[in-house]
Amino acid sequence: MNDNLLPPDLLEDPPTTPGRRGLSLSSIVLLGAIVIAAAIVGLALARQKQTQPTAGPAPDFIVTTFDGQTISLSDLRGQVVVVNFWASWCIPCKDEAPVLQAAWERYRDQDVVMLGVAYVDTPANSLAFIDEYGITYPNASDTGTRVSDAYHITGVPETFIVDRDGNIAQYFYAQVTEPALTEILDTLIQAG
Repeated sequence: MNDNLLPPDLLEDPPTTPGRRGLSLSSIVLLGAIVIAAAIVGLALARQKQTQPTAGPAPDFIVTTFDGQTISLSDLRGQVVVVNFWASWCIPCKDEAPVLQAAWERYRDQDVVMLGVAYVDTPANSLAFIDEYGITYPNASDTGTRVSDAYHITGVPETFIVDRDGNIAQYFYAQVTEPALTEILDTLIQAG
């Protein structure tokens, strides 16, 4: 009686190919690409469980603006704060920039603070964008994506409107429009 469950032809040593010593370069590259793709999908799935804060206390942060000013969100309590995540390479951000600048000019004397946060952008490109669109409200680089990670942003533009008590009053997932921004700012200003 044979105690082996494998057929005899599978028990023999597998044939070897002369000169063959492992994986080919193309196989290694393919395997590497599969591992990287799996990692990206895994990170994306992990981030899906994190959602942007759309209500409740706004995550606090401290940034240093491009002109050297240190701004803490908690220090702005008592004012309405528009926190806009943007990047110079973002096409919708280019369309949104004039809307945000116009809102800044209209509301800055009514206890409204605009704060731009440049996401995954070089300081040189960010400053060129600010100059090109004539942006005069404070802007800062999100060094190390600390602020964007706290807000769990998934792309740009994304905008959070923080009320006078430090709570998120409105979240815009995409480009902000003038009517939508005006409506929420007027409402928050009137609420006192």
